[in-house]
Amino acid sequence: MTTDSTDIPPAGPPADLGVGTAVAIGSPDSGPEEPGVLGEGSSSAGGYRWVIEWAVILIVVLLCTALLRTYVVQSFYIPSPSMVPTLQVGDRIMVNKLSYDFHGVHRGDVVVFKRPPLEEQNFPDLVKRVVGLPGESVSTQNGHVYINGKLLSEPWLPPGSYTGPLPDDQHPRFNMPGPVTVPAGEYFVMGDNRTDSEDSRYFGPIQQSLIVGRSVAVVWPLGHARGVRIALVVIGLGLAVLFGFYGIRHLRVSRHGGDDPADHGV
Repeated sequence: MTTDSTDIPPAGPPADLGVGTAVAIGSPDSGPEEPGVLGEGSSSAGGYRWVIEWAVILIVVLLCTALLRTYVVQSFYIPSPSMVPTLQVGDRIMVNKLSYDFHGVHRGDVVVFKRPPLEEQNFPDLVKRVVGLPGESVSTQNGHVYINGKLLSEPWLPPGSYTGPLPDDQHPRFNMPGPVTVPAGEYFVMGDNRTDSEDSRYFGPIQQSLIVGRSVAVVWPLGHARGVRIALVVIGLGLAVLFGFYGIRHLRVSRHGGDDPADHGV
């Protein structure tokens, strides 16, 4: 019995069964990987890395802010008119805490200091201007301040200012007309609003250890702003820390292929 040759398939390779989709991923014959295959499931890990990264950045920024506030610069709010017209009620000033680590306290400096023992006002910090230095004699005559018997020029006071004794002073040994001798390591301070300032005429000279720092700028409100260069420097340093840290982190991730699209063959 003869057989029709057409009923028998010819010898040769099997029909194409779609080898490209049937071969296991990673086999030598798998061919080029489709975009995103190796990246599947990495979005969750990338999200965790993003959260951790920004948490670290936030901690660093907060730490830098705390260090700056504690050791370098701090802002203070002005609640009273004792320094008018130099400082208005509601002003926010920037105080440099490092000033007196590099030089001494100068006459005319506006300083923030901790409340002296004899001060009865319920403010933790006060701001006044340095008038008398250690060892000097401070007195007043005809509404003007005299240092060691010589008239003191005070260009920071508005015209017509009158410096005299404080009324109803409970500590007359410090009040004007004086003279009051400033002990070593202490400073005689007054407000620029001489008729409405409870200062060294009331609580006496202040110890240098009470001084927090020197006022260098008014940063708020903007209409009163002056001397803001130090504020801009501090802001610039903070931004440099923030973006510098992020830039280094991003560069490290890219170089090691954490989330770089090129590492996925895309």
